[in-house]
Amino acid sequence: MRWTWTGGHMLKWPTLQDLASASLEEVNQLWAGLGYYSRGRRLQEGARKVVEELGGHMPRTAETLQQLLPGVGRYTAGAIASIAFGQATGVVDGNVARVLCRVRAIGADPSSTLVSQQLWGLAQQLVDPARPGDFNQAAMELGATVCTPQRPLCSQCPVESLCRARQRVEREQLLASRSLSGSPDVEECAPNTGQCHLCLPPSEPWDQTLGVVNFPRKASRKPPREESSATCVLEQPGALGAQILLVQRPNSGLLAGLWEFPSVTWEPSEQLQRKALLQELQRWAGPLPATRLRHLGEVVHTFSHIKLTYQVYGLALEGQTPVTTVPPGARWLTQEEFHTAAVSTAMKKVFRVYQGQQPGTCMTVSLSPDLGSLQSPTTGLKRFSCLSLPSSWDYRVPKGPRCPLRAVGKSPAWASKSWIISFGLTSPLMHTASTVQPSDTSESPHSLRILLLIKCLFL
Repeated sequence: MRWTWTGGHMLKWPTLQDLASASLEEVNQLWAGLGYYSRGRRLQEGARKVVEELGGHMPRTAETLQQLLPGVGRYTAGAIASIAFGQATGVVDGNVARVLCRVRAIGADPSSTLVSQQLWGLAQQLVDPARPGDFNQAAMELGATVCTPQRPLCSQCPVESLCRARQRVEREQLLASRSLSGSPDVEECAPNTGQCHLCLPPSEPWDQTLGVVNFPRKASRKPPREESSATCVLEQPGALGAQILLVQRPNSGLLAGLWEFPSVTWEPSEQLQRKALLQELQRWAGPLPATRLRHLGEVVHTFSHIKLTYQVYGLALEGQTPVTTVPPGARWLTQEEFHTAAVSTAMKKVFRVYQGQQPGTCMTVSLSPDLGSLQSPTTGLKRFSCLSLPSSWDYRVPKGPRCPLRAVGKSPAWASKSWIISFGLTSPLMHTASTVQPSDTSESPHSLRILLLIKCLFL
């Protein structure tokens, strides 16, 4: 079944033909926020391959799936073939690899070629030919819920009696209780040669404190490389409300085909950074007032292999003719359209920083049922400590000279009372408290507006 956004509504795509005929933009919209964005593109490429070159017939074996469909690797092919078509083929993902390593007391790095080949061979030997899909899913689930990476639930494991890692733990405990030292690996392969490629590596011998977690020992992962860029939320007034400018990323590489705010790579000085960013903005929107470009903060987002720091800028076009035309690869969207567009989680973080610094915009916060407190990560307002306020209601706080606090709940029974609210800001400049009086109760029984009887504290 396929889902896409059209005019703010979700529609169903029930067939491969429907998915194949969809645009990449629709697929990216659906995939936005899930990470590994190339997978969405590959999914559609596979559908088009089946429809346009294979007569609409899906390959039914692991071998043909991997051979004929782009982006389908050994694991994906085995999973589809066993679960969807009943082929007796094993699969090895991260969870299955961990289960097999512990059951067979394999301590070497499972990502190495030799160990990986061994694990695939074991998976093929073990798969149930009568119910291969169920067996493979059970093995995945066992690793995900019981034989977990750090805190395995060995007492709940259905294969505990067969697990050589568990046997090794029991042997070590017995030897320790007898004050004995030294013991061979359970596998006892290549004895006394030190050449076994499956046992614990000599550089990382048995660790009594780890138990079965000794198996397997993964190679240390390289930390993600760090990169920095500057990005700007460019806003202008529009007939349907404020509009923001988005540009489309290239069709290959990181976040391929997704939409983002205009961005440039990091420059060594603030002056050079502003100049480069303004030039990028003007490439899409024409001449712009450089004096209005404001630095608002930064956002750090870690992808699978990159830790990217965005320096967030904002530029609001007020009192000038709105930009109506843009080059290909750019478009103006309302804030509502932005939230349903094909944008990454990182860009949504950037936009929250921008919203938190704009006068007249709203943030939404919710009271904790237990503590009666609320917090917003996107504005200067750090925390309310509330006394006796209805804990199930949502509060909206627009920034402006009157600072109304909007409460939305199921009952207006508290409207005749006053409440004390203590404000604490991330800025250390002030800390104060004030009485809040409800007013304008005629608005709606489900939507009451009360005014904060203090000067605006938002910076």
